Amino acid sequence: DNPFIARLIRSVFEELDAPREGSAYSDPSLDYMFQHYQSQSRARYFVAEVQGKVIAGCGFGPLPNEPEHVCELQKMYMLPECCGLGIGQKLVEACLEYARQMHYTQCYLETLPDMVAAQKLYQKMGFRYLDQPMGNTGHNNCPVWMLLDM
Repeated sequence: DNPFIARLIRSVFEELDAPREGSAYSDPSLDYMFQHYQSQSRARYFVAEVQGKVIAGCGFGPLPNEPEHVCELQKMYMLPECCGLGIGQKLVEACLEYARQMHYTQCYLETLPDMVAAQKLYQKMGFRYLDQPMGNTGHNNCPVWMLLDM
């Protein structure tokens, strides 16, 4: 699924005319996500498919420079035509379920201001806004920070 999820993520950024640098768009692991997540013992990435087509993805992993109990929700993107169908919520729920099994007690995320629908979903799921970023994600162009106590 590597080329499909990478293309999907990049297409969302291009459609929103969102910053490429300092965001998931330019992450070195974007083109080999399967290997990146498989190489980490406390991380997972899930994709959603319809009739063999990758339509969404979401993952989690440890948050750099934070205690071991804090994970980061990572690269939650979907095709625009799939928004509002509950797919994003199912992916986030799967991530949080596995994160709890891996003994994470908090989940952090960063997003872009224009991703309003995603923020509404995160709030609905219990995430709250923060006044400053946590950890060291390298995503300095993602100025919306949220945290969930799990």
